[in-house]
Amino acid sequence: MIRFLISAWDRLSLYLPVGLMGLLALGTYWLVQNTPSARPPPVQGPVRHEADYFMKNFSVKTFFANGKLKSEVFGSAARHYPDTDTLEIEQVRTRSMDALGRLTTARAERALTNGDASEVQLYGQARIVREALSGQAGAAGQRFEFRGEFLHAFMNTERVMSDQPVEMRRGLDVFSADAMEFDNLRQTMTMQGRVRGTLVPAPPN
Repeated sequence: MIRFLISAWDRLSLYLPVGLMGLLALGTYWLVQNTPSARPPPVQGPVRHEADYFMKNFSVKTFFANGKLKSEVFGSAARHYPDTDTLEIEQVRTRSMDALGRLTTARAERALTNGDASEVQLYGQARIVREALSGQAGAAGQRFEFRGEFLHAFMNTERVMSDQPVEMRRGLDVFSADAMEFDNLRQTMTMQGRVRGTLVPAPPN
C-alpha cells in the first residue's frame, strides 16, 4: 500500500507542473475575456466661438511702475472669447500715456483686441488721436489724427494701417487715401489708391 502511494505521488508530481501551467493559462484566458476593454478617448467637437464672460459699462485702468496712469479703456459692453483669446468691446473709448507723457486717444463703435492688447482693430467711425508733445520739434511736436471706418493699430510697434478709405491729419496737413500704413517709429507713411494731400506751410519764425 505504501509503495502504491509513493508510486502515485511520483506520477502526480510529474504532471503537477503541467496541470498548474494549464490552470494558469486558463486563468489568463478568462481574465482577458472578462476584462472590460479600455474606452476610446472622447471625441472632442469643434471649439465653439462663445463668450466666457461679459462686462457692461466698464472702465479698466493700467498704471506705470511709478503709479502714474498708463492707459484706460471704457466700453458699454465687452465679451471675451476663449477660443481666440480676443475681447470685443462696444462703444469703445481709450486713452493712454507713453513714457514721455504724450496722450493718445481712440474711439469707435466697436473694437476687437487680442489677449495682451498689443493689437487693436477699430470698426465704425474709428478715430485715433496722438496729441503733440509740448517742447518737442518735428513729428513729435505735431498732433496726428486718423479717421476711417476701419483702423488697425499695433501698439508695440506704433503702427496704424487700414485697407479701407482713411484720412490722416498731421498738424494742419491733411491726407486721404483708399488704404494707408503709418509707422511712427520709422516716421514713414504709405498711401495707396486715390491719394490726396493738402500741405499747409509752416508760419514764418
